[in-house]
Amino acid sequence: MSISEPEASRPSDDRATPDSLLHSAPGTGVAPEDLVMASGRDVTPATLEWARKKMEREGPNCVERLLP
Repeated sequence: MSISEPEASRPSDDRATPDSLLHSAPGTGVAPEDLVMASGRDVTPATLEWARKKMEREGPNCVERLLP
């Protein structure tokens, strides 16, 4: 009978996902609804207005600051 290797000592097949694959690519048309949802808020008239103002001030790539 062979002794199996404990899970912790086995090499991991997990690899970190590169940053370039984790971003939302704001050039594809980020809408105020996208910004609200990325912030973890409910989509309401007030949060949509917040998102519109934020996007006007900071540009559509402001969603990148909320996502990994």
